[in-house]
Amino acid sequence: MRLEPLGIEGAWKVVPRQHADGRGLFAEWYRHDRFAEVVGHPLDLAQANVSVSRRGVVRGIHFSDVPPGQAKYITCVSGEVVDVVVDLRVGSPTFGRWEAVPLDDVERAALYLAEGLGHGFCTLSPEATVVYLCSSTYDPERERAVHPFDPELGIRWPTTAPRLSDRDATAPGLAELRARRLLPDLRRPGGD
Repeated sequence: MRLEPLGIEGAWKVVPRQHADGRGLFAEWYRHDRFAEVVGHPLDLAQANVSVSRRGVVRGIHFSDVPPGQAKYITCVSGEVVDVVVDLRVGSPTFGRWEAVPLDDVERAALYLAEGLGHGFCTLSPEATVVYLCSSTYDPERERAVHPFDPELGIRWPTTAPRLSDRDATAPGLAELRARRLLPDLRRPGGD
């Protein structure tokens, strides 16, 4: 597997080597030793999630309070999505910047997102299944969302008819979260 850093510190694209023959395909999409060697620390796994979405669904932008935060290792095992990483860490040189990375069941790439980064995706295929490995368990008291169509972020989602959850449709914008001190902050002890 090959790890490629994105332009946002703490975000990596992971491209597995695929071995195909007449029986099908095998790919090693996560290895703790290779991961830790490149990223510089292990990924402690506490929870795994599966999300199945139809075409045009936009999920996110979601993040967790830091500390402890929630690192994520994400892949699309069926179908195709565009995954969006957003730097929500106040004080980061790339604060407010986003990157879109296609994930699908052909390349079988994954994304690693460090604590403090936001994440969302848009489904491009008729249906897609996304799998997340998470460094901490879900805690509704510490979970946050930024509106995925916040003009300050300016994310160019690849859909003309987005389908959002009620939570995402009513999520605050980046400015409101910053004013309420609900974004991870690299300038404060503990990051929050």
